[in-house]
Amino acid sequence: MPRFLVMFVRITEAVNYRVGRIAMYLIFVLAAVLMWSVISKAFFRPALWTQEMAQFTMVGYFVLGGAYSLILGANVRMDLLYGRWSPKTQAAVDIVTIFALIFFLATILWGGIESTAYAFEVGERSRTVWRPYMAPIKIVICTGVFLMLLQSVCFLIRDIATLRGERI
Repeated sequence: MPRFLVMFVRITEAVNYRVGRIAMYLIFVLAAVLMWSVISKAFFRPALWTQEMAQFTMVGYFVLGGAYSLILGANVRMDLLYGRWSPKTQAAVDIVTIFALIFFLATILWGGIESTAYAFEVGERSRTVWRPYMAPIKIVICTGVFLMLLQSVCFLIRDIATLRGERI
């Protein structure tokens, strides 16, 4: 494989690994927000921001950890026949199916970028009592989808290398 593709795969996977490891700690932020929600409802006036902040935190946790879970192979796969195939057959099938994932992620990213641009243009806010701006969470979603898209391209490069008898 060309050296620039090998470097692309290594750099992309290093970034996705680190972002995923950092995103894992968002579960503690989520727990703290929910704990504050319970405490404020029990002893003080209920906080208006906790439910939506918990939702935003969960979205960040889920989306930013997506590429990391792809690296670890934690995604769901129907392994009825796949596990019995040779690595080259698996790579050939993955090359065909990865295009569906890349198309799906590219479509979501395109729509997400348009939605984020709209949020900036009109100053879009949530329709709840708290009324936070929506652009920051949309940026997080687009970033996570972009990282998953890059990781999918890395999988495509790895599968092509496998078919060529090379290893990255």
